[in-house]
Amino acid sequence: MNGLLFLIPIALGLGLLGLAAFFWSLRSGQFDDLDGAALRIFVDEERDAAP
Repeated sequence: MNGLLFLIPIALGLGLLGLAAFFWSLRSGQFDDLDGAALRIFVDEERDAAP
């Protein structure tokens, strides 16, 4: 029973920390362009050949 007195606040704290990290990533724009990286491999970039 004494273990639950430590584990429940730790679990709640970790959950709140994860929620705060998720909201921070939303605010900083981490999820703005979900398809850009996936479609970037199809872009054919022509590079100038060095003589």
